[in-house]
Amino acid sequence: MNVGDKAPDILGLNEKGEEIHLSDYRGKKVVLYFYPKDMTSGCTAQACNLRDNYAELRDAGYEVIGVSINDAKSHQRFIEKNQLPFTLIADTEHKLTEQFGAWGEKSMCGRKYMGTFRTTFIINEDGIIERIITPKEVKTKEHAAQILK
Repeated sequence: MNVGDKAPDILGLNEKGEEIHLSDYRGKKVVLYFYPKDMTSGCTAQACNLRDNYAELRDAGYEVIGVSINDAKSHQRFIEKNQLPFTLIADTEHKLTEQFGAWGEKSMCGRKYMGTFRTTFIINEDGIIERIITPKEVKTKEHAAQILK
């Protein structure tokens, strides 16, 4: 997905097993952020930064939706432990992650593996991607400020 593309309406199932549709958020901008894994330090820092600035994001017209390949139970624990006020999509088969181009080969300590690239898509009120914050740009502890600028 690129800037100017129409985002898909069906995003997937959230931590409660509910199907999430982009059209449910018509009239709002959506922050669709892809992150590698629940309960890891970077992902927790990013989620908590969005949590701590959630009121400001909502006041600016944004709704936040997180996406990772963790399952619904993992998301429930992550939400509960960190008191996250937004929904998380359980993209266990990484269909949405692949569709948005946030899935691919990564490497750590010389080991190559497939995983999620930390990427954020800002989708406007009409369902069009208006901005992408790429993996090299995302600052987990300052992510809300990046979105609001």
